[in-house]
Amino acid sequence: MPEALPSAGEILAFATGLADAARPVAMRHFRTELDIVAKADASPVTLADRAIEALLRERIAARFPEHGIVGEEMGVTPGQGPVWVIDPIDGTKSFVTGLPLFGTLIALLDGGRPMVGVIDMPALGERWAGMPGAATFNGAPTRASTCRSLAAARFFTTTPDGFSGSDAARYRRLVDRVGIRRFCGDCYAYGLLASGHCDLVAETGLQPYDYLALVPVIEAAGGVITDWAGSALTLDSDGRVLAAATPDLHEAALDILQDRGP
Repeated sequence: MPEALPSAGEILAFATGLADAARPVAMRHFRTELDIVAKADASPVTLADRAIEALLRERIAARFPEHGIVGEEMGVTPGQGPVWVIDPIDGTKSFVTGLPLFGTLIALLDGGRPMVGVIDMPALGERWAGMPGAATFNGAPTRASTCRSLAAARFFTTTPDGFSGSDAARYRRLVDRVGIRRFCGDCYAYGLLASGHCDLVAETGLQPYDYLALVPVIEAAGGVITDWAGSALTLDSDGRVLAAATPDLHEAALDILQDRGP
């Protein structure tokens, strides 16, 4: 009979322990000569990516041998019930160019929905963690802003180059309505949103390991994160992600992304 799942607090403590283990591995390789390999999607893979994912998989398998695992570098390990989703280095292009805005993302899904999430920034010594009802930044409670207006919103996306075709046109309509635009950040932008420094993030072309760990953090901080149709993010989402500090701001952005706004 499968082992009963521990409480969200216990799971989150284990997940932050995984992040603790990943940090020194990332920093041992950061800003050093790296073995860089081009993946099929043209993004670089490094020794650090593979070393971190192997370490996290080993620890998860030792503690929860029945759980499934989905990782960026090593694919899917089938399991029973809960599923861990990990991105050893989110922002690999930042990592290989010496930019400290890369992170390790760790999530546990229960019943297909993210239960806990960790956004860890090894080079910055910053960490966001979330579970139902509690979001923290470096161990202290954190909260998204109260921004409700696109005109006042501080908007982030990793790069405008990530949008193409009709997505590019929708992105342009949205970004023309916001107050401040900032680029480059990958998972860091979502942490800033959970701490009230950013109000809106829109991206496309993401993979489950890019976005699932963000969900518990942003939701517990009072924000909203969905796909561009307004649906909950799952392993099967299409990679279009919209995160906002408030429901009103999220709805205003959805109006534009769905071509239903003025």
